[in-house]
Amino acid sequence: QVQLEESGGGLVQAGGSLRLSCAASLSILSINVMGWYRQAPGKQREMVAHITSRGTTNYSETVKGRFTISRDNAKNTMYLEMSSLKPEDTAVYFCTAWLSKFYWGQGTQVTVSS
Repeated sequence: QVQLEESGGGLVQAGGSLRLSCAASLSILSINVMGWYRQAPGKQREMVAHITSRGTTNYSETVKGRFTISRDNAKNTMYLEMSSLKPEDTAVYFCTAWLSKFYWGQGTQVTVSS
């Protein structure tokens, strides 16, 4: 079992940047896959990016080239660096970890103003 806590969300103007963090309650070396999902009002939750324990990354086409996912095993923390933000990136961003089943954080709001 793992607990995940996101931080770093906020309000930013279009074209700006934010860095989200996801702190895990245990060593993330034991977590094969971690990722970020987001859910905008009235829309389904969608995958943003995944990263494996070996550092292999995968991005949705909508964020590729603008977002970077990474993990710091020593700090048990995963990050999402977001740049060139657009109003359509506005959503609640959730951290997730696969450890025999999916675990989710409570989410952090990202709002991009035009």
